[in-house]
Amino acid sequence: MRPLTEAETRAVFEKLGKYIGENIQLLVDRPDGTYCFRLHRERVFYLSEKLLKLAASVPRDSLVAPGSCFGKFTKSHKFRLSVTALDFLAPYAKYKVWVKPGSEQSFLYGNHVLKSGLGRITENTAQYQGVVVYSMADVPLGFGVAAKSTQECRKVDPLAIVVFHQADVGEYVRNEETLT
Repeated sequence: MRPLTEAETRAVFEKLGKYIGENIQLLVDRPDGTYCFRLHRERVFYLSEKLLKLAASVPRDSLVAPGSCFGKFTKSHKFRLSVTALDFLAPYAKYKVWVKPGSEQSFLYGNHVLKSGLGRITENTAQYQGVVVYSMADVPLGFGVAAKSTQECRKVDPLAIVVFHQADVGEYVRNEETLT
């Protein structure tokens, strides 16, 4: 387990910035202590400094998951955000999308959000902006990228895609063996 390099930190913060903007600072400097990002086996983990000190005494081969996995670096060194980061992204999300109850199941199966399933959307959401997808009961379901801006969403046909799917809580069941 090691600290992120400058390029890795930039890649992680750019991806997080798409979803939570300048609220990244709130992830690191929390009221309950200081938190940090560490790389272990090509995965980025988010953990407290207190837990970091405890994990230092564990051998690298025995260490499975020192904190919460935020994502991983692909073989081409691009950062891919994981669904396990949803609980940390949801409270700080700048742009949100609420889906109707009939479309929740479709989204949780890995499909994109259509206009017909869109309940609400945050005002001034730009096209290709990172959004957190909620149920109408304000339960975070996953995250994706807005395919259309808020203004375009009002005048598109009902079968048009408004949010591209990236990750959802249904992945816990679908990819049970590979999530760490």
